[in-house]
Amino acid sequence: MGLTIIDGQGQDPNQETQILDSGEIAGEQLLRFIDRIERLEEEKAEVATQVREVYAEAKSQGFDPKIMRQIVRLRKRDPNEIEEEEAILHLYKQALGMS
Repeated sequence: MGLTIIDGQGQDPNQETQILDSGEIAGEQLLRFIDRIERLEEEKAEVATQVREVYAEAKSQGFDPKIMRQIVRLRKRDPNEIEEEEAILHLYKQALGMS
């Protein structure tokens, strides 16, 4: 079964183009999705660069970026999960004679 590309010309502009069951692909709609994804990927790369710059600035002020990353990850998590994980870690350390 081959795929047929529909360019969207001659269709009602108010009607949403969609992928058809017969295997035809709405080319214009696909292109819009791809364009959006590419723009978001560019924005994501820009944000990642800005984050790296902030960590570098913090490091130049004497802060440890590795520890800062850990704090950022912890702040995203549920406090109850963190507490449970720390309790289990403490228990394991005790069992190994580490605390």
